[in-house]
Amino acid sequence: MASFASMIEKNKDLKGLNTLSLPARAENYAEFSSVSELLSLLCFAKKQNLEPKVLGGGSNVLLPTTVSGLVLKSTMQTIQVLRENQNGVWIKVEAGKNWHQWVLESQQYGHGLENLALIPGTVGASPIQNIGAYGVEVSDVLESVQGICLSSLQLMNLTNAECRFGYRDSVFKRELKNDFVVTSVVFRLAKNFQPNVDYGPLASWATDNESFSSQRLIDQVCEIRSSKLPDPAKIPNAGSFFKNPIVSEQLVAKLKAKYPAIPCYPQINGKVKLAAGWLIEQAGWKGKQLGNTSMHKLQALVLTTNGNADLNDVFSIRDAVVVDVCEKFGVELEPEPQVF
Repeated sequence: MASFASMIEKNKDLKGLNTLSLPARAENYAEFSSVSELLSLLCFAKKQNLEPKVLGGGSNVLLPTTVSGLVLKSTMQTIQVLRENQNGVWIKVEAGKNWHQWVLESQQYGHGLENLALIPGTVGASPIQNIGAYGVEVSDVLESVQGICLSSLQLMNLTNAECRFGYRDSVFKRELKNDFVVTSVVFRLAKNFQPNVDYGPLASWATDNESFSSQRLIDQVCEIRSSKLPDPAKIPNAGSFFKNPIVSEQLVAKLKAKYPAIPCYPQINGKVKLAAGWLIEQAGWKGKQLGNTSMHKLQALVLTTNGNADLNDVFSIRDAVVVDVCEKFGVELEPEPQVF
C-alpha cells in the first residue's frame, strides 16, 4: 500500500483545476490511470479515514479554500467500440476524456452529440449533471454508466433507466450523491446523421442552411456558445450558473399577465420551463458586479469572477441574485454548480 501512498500529493493547489479560478488547496490529491489504481487508492483512503472526492474538469464545482479528504482525478481516456449494427454503434469512453474533444472525435463513429459541443468538463462528469444544450441531453445518447460505489467499493454498471435522468439531474445527485465514481460511459451513436435543430438559435440557422454536415453543426454550436459564453481561460466562469426553473402552469399564467414577453417552454409533464437568464436580466443583474464577481454582460445566466474571488464572494452574488429574482417573479433559482 506504500506505493499508493507515494502517489498522493499533499497540499495540492487546485486554483488552476476549477473554471471559476477559486483559490483552493487539497489536503491530499492523486490521479489514477486505471480502475485497479482507483480501487487501491480508495482502499488506502478508507484505511486512513480520508473521504474520497472526485474532481472532473472543475467546471461544475465550487471549491472551498481547503478541501479535506482525498481528491481524485481520472487520467483514463481510452475509447473502445463495443458493438454495432446497421443503425448504430456503441462506444465506451473512459471518464477522464475531455468532453468537447470526445464530441469532436465521436463523428468518426456516429452521431448524436453535435449539439453538446464546447460544454466544459469531462466524460465522467457528463451523466452526473445530465448535461444538455440546444434541445439535446446526454441521456438521449447514453446507454450505461460504469463506476465504483464508494461505500461498498463494488463495481457497478447502471443502465440509462437506472440513472434516473431528469433535467440537470440524475441518481448520482440523489441516492448515489458523493458515493459513486464514474470510470466510463457507454454511448449509443446513430450511424445516420439526423440533426436536432429545432431549439433556439439553431432553428434559424438551419432554415438558412438546408444541407449541412455534422462538423458544420458542431462549428455552429461552438460559434453560438462562444458568442454568449465567455472562455473560462480568459474570464473565469462555470458556464450557466443557475438551472432554468420548471414551474406550474398556474404561476406562468400569472407571470404572463404581468410580463407578456416572458419566455416559456412547456414540458411533457404539464410543467413549464422558464429561462433563468431572462429572469436574472429582468431583475437587473445582467452585467452587474458585486465585489470580485459579476453576472456576465452578454449572458446574465453566467456568473464570472475577476480571478480574485473566493467561495464567499460567489455565495454573496449567488444569494443576491436568488433573492432579487424571487422577489420580482416568485421563482426561486437553483444553482447548477455544487460545493465540492
